[in-house]
Amino acid sequence: MNKAETQYPVQSGSTFAKGMFIGGLLGAAAALLFAPKPGRELRSDLSDKMTSVTDKTKDYAAVVGTKTKDVASVVGAKASDLAKTVTAKTSDVANTVAESKDNVASTAKQASKEVMEEAAKADKDIMKTAAKAAQEANDEINTVSRS
Repeated sequence: MNKAETQYPVQSGSTFAKGMFIGGLLGAAAALLFAPKPGRELRSDLSDKMTSVTDKTKDYAAVVGTKTKDVASVVGAKASDLAKTVTAKTSDVANTVAESKDNVASTAKQASKEVMEEAAKADKDIMKTAAKAAQEANDEINTVSRS
């Protein structure tokens, strides 16, 4: 910031509006003083111009109001659609996660069951092999002790 900006900061947009209004009044006063027409005729022209400006301002305000309502309704509809889409996608993700969890749990149960079955089968095989080896060892011992 330069020195002038720090000494004379802009207060707000209303300061600008006040300046415009005061400038307009000064311009109107200067126009009245230096006008080539007589006072009554000049006042009539100014009144006509003021009426015209007022009417145009009202028209522009109506158009701006209508456009603002239209934009607001479009934005509201888009926001609503976006919220619905987000809700649907969130629900889809939650369902996918739940299904995946169920699938993982089911797969883990099945794998656990298969491991238990294989362990039981291996246990039976080991028991048979151990019993057979014990029988063979016993038979060998009996054969050696008889001889």
